[in-house]
Amino acid sequence: MLRILAILSLAMPLAACDSSGDGTSITINATDSDGNMLAGVDKNGQMSVNVPGFSGKINLPKLKLDAGDFDLNGVKLYPGSTISTMNIDTKDGGNGGKDSGNVRISFDSPGTPKAVQDWFLQRLNKDAGFKVKVDGAGLTGTTDDDKPFKLELAPVGADHAKGTIILSDQN
Repeated sequence: MLRILAILSLAMPLAACDSSGDGTSITINATDSDGNMLAGVDKNGQMSVNVPGFSGKINLPKLKLDAGDFDLNGVKLYPGSTISTMNIDTKDGGNGGKDSGNVRISFDSPGTPKAVQDWFLQRLNKDAGFKVKVDGAGLTGTTDDDKPFKLELAPVGADHAKGTIILSDQN
């Protein structure tokens, strides 16, 4: 999970700031022996932090993440996709003393669920070292680290799809 978090944190500086349209909502929830931490940036650019001993809100420019800001072992999102939400939930010391948690990334794509499914199926198995298979309109399987992977897809109109990628550290 820490590897996934590190990859995602590297993508943050690459995010384009946008003052129009919808931004990306990002939430980070972490637990450790010292207490809980919750941080997030909503679609309007308001950042909230709540850690033991401090809480506050800061206004930032809106972040808008798209296909170019996302990289999963060298695999980008379907061309033209935009990320609507990113939720990172990690718990230090959980799962028998190991880090545990999951990452959920929701996105909108300018392609049908079948086109997006085919895009990921081909690239994840070939380029990223994943072992995924078709599961309804989505995909299920494992990452190159043998951790659970799931892609859920649903149609939005005739030629768009909403998708959610779920990565987990728990087998």
